[in-house]
Amino acid sequence: MQTNRLAFCRLSLSIAMGWSVAQGAMAQPADPLRAAVEQAVTTSPEVTARYNAYRASMDAVDVARGAYRPRVDLSASVGQDNDRISTRTPVSQTLTRSAMGLNLTQLLWDGLGTRNDIERLGHDRLARYFDFVDASEQAALEAARAHYDVLRFRRLVQLAEDNYVQHRYAFLQIQSRFKAGVGRGVDLEQAGARQALAESNLSTEVANLHDVTTRYLRVVGSAPAKSLPTVAMMRTALPASAGEAMNLAVRQSASVSASIESLRAARSTADGRQSAFQPRVEARLRSSLGKNIDGVADQSRSSAAEIVLNWNLYNGGADQARLRQQANLVSQAADLRDKACRDTRQTTAIAYNDTRKLADQLVLLERNTLAIEKARDAYRQQFDIGQRSLLDLLNAENEVYTARRAYANAEYDLGVAYVRTHAAMFQLSAQLGVSRIDTPANDAAGWEQGSDAPLRCPLLVAEVVALDRNELDARAQRMATSALPVPAATPAATAAPRKP
Repeated sequence: MQTNRLAFCRLSLSIAMGWSVAQGAMAQPADPLRAAVEQAVTTSPEVTARYNAYRASMDAVDVARGAYRPRVDLSASVGQDNDRISTRTPVSQTLTRSAMGLNLTQLLWDGLGTRNDIERLGHDRLARYFDFVDASEQAALEAARAHYDVLRFRRLVQLAEDNYVQHRYAFLQIQSRFKAGVGRGVDLEQAGARQALAESNLSTEVANLHDVTTRYLRVVGSAPAKSLPTVAMMRTALPASAGEAMNLAVRQSASVSASIESLRAARSTADGRQSAFQPRVEARLRSSLGKNIDGVADQSRSSAAEIVLNWNLYNGGADQARLRQQANLVSQAADLRDKACRDTRQTTAIAYNDTRKLADQLVLLERNTLAIEKARDAYRQQFDIGQRSLLDLLNAENEVYTARRAYANAEYDLGVAYVRTHAAMFQLSAQLGVSRIDTPANDAAGWEQGSDAPLRCPLLVAEVVALDRNELDARAQRMATSALPVPAATPAATAAPRKP
């Protein structure tokens, strides 16, 4: 289960070597979305920061393992000792001494403190690894969002340009009629006002395009191409239900996996605190050569072998306090694990629901756009023959622009919703065809949540009352039926003439 997940989410630790694309994917045509994601993950400072944190955690494990090996120290000293021996006849002596020694210390027992420390750092290493995976998938998501937003606002700028052209065309028509003496000045003012509004909308969309292009540059690391093809919707490999998507996301979530490893690290730390109540035993060997070693006259060599036991009997209650502190930290780590699970389920549920909602909305918005365009064309023909007012025509133009804009936003929102759903299930990179080299240490192979799976993370799907359009249509029909017909107007009675 987890092994399958790691088959596609295991990241390369050789960032400097760059990302590799599978041979099958290389044979495909260039995909600008995939290229943007690949470049974003490769150059993202946050991803490389997580990568460096992971490398540091690997070195920390080696540091802890060093406690099992002997420690060898070379020492050298030179000095002068002044001694006064108090006897009946006090004697004072001065010795110049010099020595060079070699000391070897080997840990024999420390209450399993070193073993627990190595376990803690091993779990911390896995937590940093999953943080790295999570940062990479989030970078892929942000790059995909930036790509879709550039496409979205380029489309919105085109719609705003078309809207401005239509209003400018209407203004020029009214201006020509006014100059010919067949138009009214108020119509010209109204057309000018709508043209100014259309120009303001165009300016706003251009500013928005600038902002998302700048964001693309920040996320991806380069400016988007001047011409970007339309990206196909990533509808494949989605579960059949929201419940399946959420369960899959929890099993595959790198953030949940990182929180589990953080919990395990906290437990190992708590176990390591117990070593403070046990003795520390070391074997020591030392040998020195020199002159008057240790201040003993004419001593030129000194050697010793010993077993040293040190057992702290009282430390002001600090060790007991550390045990209580670590127990609370373990509880905190469990809370953060459950929170990560809930956050993952919520993110997945919302993204998955958006894919269904927006797919339905697109059908309705397309129908709305087509109907409004037909009405606008009819209004324009009727305006040309004087059957429609200028206000009717301008309102129709605004409705067409609004409808087209809503459809474009919904279309790109749907694309982003698919991307968000894949990212929530930590399979976005795999769906885009980005493959990565396995980690050298293969740390996460066979990793499982086991008994540390989230506990306070309800496996429930939010129940939302579905719209019953038949019932709503029936309500509207009842209202129409119950409405009374408007009575026809009766002619007013003619007043009888008054007699003189």
